[in-house]
Amino acid sequence: MAQAAIHIEMPLGVVVRKSPGVTRWAKWTWKAVAVLPGAGPADWAEVRREGAVVDYHAATLPLVLWAAEAEAYVTNLADSQPSIYLVLREERDGDPPLEAVLVTASPFEGQDYADTGEDIVEKIPMTPGLIAWVRDFTQEHFQPEHFVKRRRDKSRVDLTEDGKGDPRIRQTSDVYRAPRRVLQ
Repeated sequence: MAQAAIHIEMPLGVVVRKSPGVTRWAKWTWKAVAVLPGAGPADWAEVRREGAVVDYHAATLPLVLWAAEAEAYVTNLADSQPSIYLVLREERDGDPPLEAVLVTASPFEGQDYADTGEDIVEKIPMTPGLIAWVRDFTQEHFQPEHFVKRRRDKSRVDLTEDGKGDPRIRQTSDVYRAPRRVLQ
């Protein structure tokens, strides 16, 4: 009988900042700036406004930690600034133009989404309480993989002559020899 997957989850609100673009080709720039652990539901609720810069509570998504991903969380916690990765997807005719799809504490999963080139992956610094929550879960479930040194087998690989070319053609030496110089 297979063991059930061990996981925990927490609702995590994400704050996205909209600010004026700095070039004529981009009217607005969007950047994820904060996370709100344990936040309630939201759908692009305005949180703060300073002139043309607006912060939105874009969405509340479940942050799920899986025991099988503990190695990824160790990698994240070892970083100088542990982070949450937010995956945003562009909406063609939507207002706002982005949809928050996923939050994860796994840098490997964040990299997988970034590699597709279709999604925007934002790295958001974790709060101290969130770092402690992820660390506690990771310490409980992480089991380092023990290094096993491989040993050489005793077989002699130098007793056969491979690489002599086609075995149907008699060769007196290696076909990869340097060509002889023809004197005229």
